[in-house]
Amino acid sequence: MQARSKRVKLTHLVNPIAVICLALSALVFPTARSRVLAQTARRSPSSADEVNIGVLGLFHPHQFVVSAPAGSALIVHAGEQLIVLEKSSGLDAATVRISGRDLIVSAAERVVPASKFTLSGRDGEPVDFVLAVPGKILRRYHGTLEIKPTAGILTAVVTMDRETAVASIVAAESLPDTPLEALKAQAVATRSYLAAGARHHDFDFCDTTHCQFLREPPVPASAAARAAAATRGLVLAYDSRPIAAMYTRSCSGRTRTPAESGLSAAAYPYFAVECAHCRTHPVRWSRRISTPDAASLRTSDEPSRLNLDRRLGWSAVPSNDFVASNGEGHVLLEGKGEGHGIGLCQSGAKAMAESGADFRQILSHYYPNTTIVTWPGRSSSNWATPTPAD
Repeated sequence: MQARSKRVKLTHLVNPIAVICLALSALVFPTARSRVLAQTARRSPSSADEVNIGVLGLFHPHQFVVSAPAGSALIVHAGEQLIVLEKSSGLDAATVRISGRDLIVSAAERVVPASKFTLSGRDGEPVDFVLAVPGKILRRYHGTLEIKPTAGILTAVVTMDRETAVASIVAAESLPDTPLEALKAQAVATRSYLAAGARHHDFDFCDTTHCQFLREPPVPASAAARAAAATRGLVLAYDSRPIAAMYTRSCSGRTRTPAESGLSAAAYPYFAVECAHCRTHPVRWSRRISTPDAASLRTSDEPSRLNLDRRLGWSAVPSNDFVASNGEGHVLLEGKGEGHGIGLCQSGAKAMAESGADFRQILSHYYPNTTIVTWPGRSSSNWATPTPAD
């Protein structure tokens, strides 16, 4: 979940303000992620083995550019028109912009009005493609794509294999020096979150820290991809159901329950556990904020912290474990930890792995009374008898 001061590597970012905004957004995932704690899905994902992820919505885009990387042939359906994008053909990119309640799709000399834009491989299969918000961000995906107008902006939804999503999220949510066993624990938590059910109406999950941060699929030899492959199909279950497993960048020596953070109860109770690493090596921080800004801020109250961070930036108050003191025209906050402090502590998991713990030991420590089961690959409504993993 929402965690941490995350290092975000974006591809071909041109606008420095966009870079800062997205980096700060990533800081908050399991850190400040105001995720809904109730684990009842609003709707089930469209396929047992796929997940629909809304991407690049942080930029409130009015225009996208879709292009074909070398070796990919993209089949675009724009209204009744079919357009093939392929580097070898000389036509490898299309522009999609919003026009009222419709789209305008441009490819070379062709200009096509459409209500919806879809993209896939030649036989409707997933394919590699590049999606860009001009002047802000460019990112590669593997899957199929749908673009449609929604409330005055463009909504882009990538449908991808769920294991591809897991590997991509693990790569985005973890620091580069994280040991493999800690990455495996992250992969199981990530997959559990996806298995527990969708969080949005127009798609299943978004690519920001509101759900789980997602970037480009990692290469197969990467640690994130290997961690996802090694734990394929494994999820955390409580009371015979998958849990939307939350995680945080760094607790302050003890994880918290939702109630301790001013959040509503979850289907999984999130027992508070000791974290030896953060107890002896806490992340300390200090911030000065104006007296008016501090008026609504309360310690151990995640909603008040998130409300302030939404206005001032996601690094304004890194955690809800702090002491406040008044100054002249300002309030000094001195705190510990990064994120909401609930669930898996990524800093603690890293230390446990470095000390020889495997991913099962890490998960059992931070998620007491859960079991690791093999996900049967169907919607959470059919989770009556999950299969215990060996």
